[in-house]
Amino acid sequence: MFLHRNPIRVRLAALVATVTVLTLAPIGVTAAQAQVNRVRQGNAADVSRASWSGPAYTMNGSGGIITATMNQAIGAIRGGSGSIDVVVVAGSGASTPECDVITGLSGINSCTTLTLTAASDGNNSQVNTDIRNAEFVYFAGGDQCRYVAWKGSALEASVESVVAKGGGVGGGSAGHHVNSDIVYDACGGSATSAIALDNPYDSSLTFTSGMFRWPNYADTINDSHFVARDRMGRLMAFVARSVKDGRTSGGKAWGVGVEEGASLFIDRNGLATLSGPSAYVVLGDHQPEVASSGQPLTYSNFKIWKLTAGQTYNFANRPTCGYYLKSVTNGVPSSSLYSGTPVTDCTTPPPSGGSGYAEVEPNDSRTTANDVSGRSYPLTITGDMLSGSDRDYFAVSLASGQTLAVTCAVPSAYDADLYLLSSTGSTLTRSVNNGAGADESASTSRTASGSATYYVELEAYSGSGGADYSCTLAK
Repeated sequence: MFLHRNPIRVRLAALVATVTVLTLAPIGVTAAQAQVNRVRQGNAADVSRASWSGPAYTMNGSGGIITATMNQAIGAIRGGSGSIDVVVVAGSGASTPECDVITGLSGINSCTTLTLTAASDGNNSQVNTDIRNAEFVYFAGGDQCRYVAWKGSALEASVESVVAKGGGVGGGSAGHHVNSDIVYDACGGSATSAIALDNPYDSSLTFTSGMFRWPNYADTINDSHFVARDRMGRLMAFVARSVKDGRTSGGKAWGVGVEEGASLFIDRNGLATLSGPSAYVVLGDHQPEVASSGQPLTYSNFKIWKLTAGQTYNFANRPTCGYYLKSVTNGVPSSSLYSGTPVTDCTTPPPSGGSGYAEVEPNDSRTTANDVSGRSYPLTITGDMLSGSDRDYFAVSLASGQTLAVTCAVPSAYDADLYLLSSTGSTLTRSVNNGAGADESASTSRTASGSATYYVELEAYSGSGGADYSCTLAK
């Protein structure tokens, strides 16, 4: 049953032909418990057409419609003729600001605002009919935790059907978040950069995977209000977490941060073009040096592409140059995160974290070992034995048939011994040459199938000091 709302609460756009204001009861719920508000502006009948020319996407840094990219999406989907139906999905409120703008654009047949306030609303039959009949779905700003509650519902499949038929999808602020492959869902509260860098496993850093994966946009995690709210640090933490937690398909994650008033239009071929002030793509392409609960983040060489108005980024064929490098050490990021000198030489492969690594304390046990598995090899590790009981652990992954060879140059201030350990901590081999400054070397091979984690341990035997040892790890 449909109950009409008071029409004076609806703001009409100048070009709206007809308006229907309805309250919809979710399936199995009486009208008195209705959850969904539906406002249709424009033509009452949907467009009927056999094929469309998308998909097309808009990724907005704040909640409002950016007419430049919305016009691009409309044009791309229409393919130069006809008009489209748009649905705006919101999680709260009763007004229609997005449709008020959209109905005034060329090529629009109708715009319907659906305000869903419960997880069960994702299975509402009228909601899903509206979405499936549309050619573009826009997720409004608000609370992305409400949006991820629709994962696995009919709504998820309905939105995917719009993209599959050559339509499009977009969103702003929370709606921008929900359109990435990995969603920062904020269900544990909103994280700041300071919180995320100090502890990338803080309770405010929660994620949802497997809701939407748009063509050419895999392994991404979006962020919004980017420069205005200083969110580069937290996006770095999001990227490091995505890699560490195995949420990506290839051990790499791309953060996409869009500033307020900016929007990325992404065409069917994966080419993104920026309208507005700025956007950033942040690539993490190796395992974090330190990303553990309760410990500050350490991650070297994030690759960052800065886009300004009119510039492009190809998500289908992701670039290997044009980035600048920034790092985080013990929770402290490099200076000037939002600018840098880009690498312009595309003829050589980009560094995957570099060939040098400085130990990060605490790393005095296997559980707190510095993970250097994702680094390029040969890798030179430096550190020191600050006390006579100091032990430094480094985790390394070995595949079947690989040999790990470690050679350590020990300073004259102390005597240190080298151990290579199995994943369970058993000693596989060791080097215990006597005397301060005596160098150590050892190697081990993996003969079993698959890969496993091994540990390099350097242990103080006598003496101590701040002079660095230097261990070269080769595979």
